[in-house]
Amino acid sequence: MFIGEAPGFWEDEKGEPFCGRAGKILDKLLEIAGLKREEVFITNLVKCRPPENRKPTLKEILACAPFLEKQIEIIKPKIISPLGFLAIKFVLKSFLKRRIISVSKISAKIFRLKNSLMIIPFFHPAAGLYNPKIRKILEKKFKIFRKLK
Repeated sequence: MFIGEAPGFWEDEKGEPFCGRAGKILDKLLEIAGLKREEVFITNLVKCRPPENRKPTLKEILACAPFLEKQIEIIKPKIISPLGFLAIKFVLKSFLKRRIISVSKISAKIFRLKNSLMIIPFFHPAAGLYNPKIRKILEKKFKIFRKLK
């Protein structure tokens, strides 16, 4: 399961997560990982696009949290990969009672829970649109999924 932060313009228009420019990068990353989009569940922390495409507020995140928690309960993923600071912050706090300091310090780090669930955080694919260095890091680190298959 991949969890982004919030829908962008195209995601909101189509009702499909990661179908815009960041989605194209995620598709490439999934290919590098040896995964197909059909094999994974992709969702967002916040279910509606925030006005002006701003970052979701804590109030919005908390309002949408029960929906995400229900998705996790139903799907029972083996791996949850939060994408981006807000998604990582929420997932680490919810599952590990940990605070995030820096995405770069924990990107692709495997957190194993007692119930065999793994949490593997990454930079948000959109960061790769604006920073080629982050895109290269994502491409390199997404290969971790090949070892976990």
